[in-house]
Amino acid sequence: MSDIGARLRQARQAAGVSLSAMAARTHYSKSYLGNVETGRRAATVDVVLAYEHALGGDVDRRTLLTGAAAGAVATTAVSELVRRGFAAALGERSSDDDWFGRVEAYGRDYMSVGAADLQARLAGDLVVLQQHLETPLRWGAAARLMTVYGKTMPATGGRRGAVTWYRMAAIAADRSQDSAVRVWVRGRAALALGYEGAALPVARDLAEQALTLSDLPSLGRLNALMAMAQIAAVDGDRSTALTTLDTARRVFDRCGSDDQISDFAVPEWRMATFTSMLLSRLGDPRAVEAQDTADRTRPASLPRFATHIELHRGLMAAKTGDLAGGVDHARRALALLPVQRHSLSLRLMMEEIERAGA
Repeated sequence: MSDIGARLRQARQAAGVSLSAMAARTHYSKSYLGNVETGRRAATVDVVLAYEHALGGDVDRRTLLTGAAAGAVATTAVSELVRRGFAAALGERSSDDDWFGRVEAYGRDYMSVGAADLQARLAGDLVVLQQHLETPLRWGAAARLMTVYGKTMPATGGRRGAVTWYRMAAIAADRSQDSAVRVWVRGRAALALGYEGAALPVARDLAEQALTLSDLPSLGRLNALMAMAQIAAVDGDRSTALTTLDTARRVFDRCGSDDQISDFAVPEWRMATFTSMLLSRLGDPRAVEAQDTADRTRPASLPRFATHIELHRGLMAAKTGDLAGGVDHARRALALLPVQRHSLSLRLMMEEIERAGA
């Protein structure tokens, strides 16, 4: 049994949770978790964080799992980060255009690459970029990369959590001296939290900052408005949620994206996905139209986002009275998506559906 797997098993048993119950809580299969605990499969950071989230706030267990999370980052990965940092310091410096290209590539990769792989690559480039923050443009690149990095983290993870990264990204964005970057970073971070229904006071604060910084139509403003709409929906404020959604749609009509596959873009299918989540939370039958639009317009190469829509259908069913059917539909949809493509957003959504159907 690997040391990390043993720690995970010890934490689970200390909490009095069976392997079957852990599988249900984390939405990994029982056999997969059993193989991780016995060392037959490697324990990824995603799995460790799923255990930590599932086992709650017990100090002893969380201390145990923090050690496991550190162990999940292999020595070779740390060595590679150090090597890349020194290679960058000793070698030819990348231009602003080079960094802009990397940022755009990460925006595309976020849509399809698993969180663990994306984390490792982003960490390497952030280590390098730290040494080259001589211009406002570099700070802008750093702010956008830090926002994407935060989206691979749990919202509540202490100093390693998404909220910490989003706040640092906002500071970096301010140093870019670019209003569009400042608004986008805050708006996107707010929407990430609002969509997940997590850290809502932080989401509200970031969204309000974005909306105050500029009233010009932009993707950042669109994200911030959708964040405020999601927050209202979670709070059960139907009127505010729908009014804010209408405002966001008017902004989308002016600045929606042609680019189909990037976290820095909001094309029609993605706006429909955000709308679907909002309306499903409200139990509004118009969610069906948004879901159909998302399925019709979304590129076929994005199965994770197809699963988002299926979970929205499960949430809609649960909210409108078919509690067991909604939960079952969502669980089956999540099970069809390969484990390596699962995301924290999907797991949190599954938990929201289960609460609605409780």
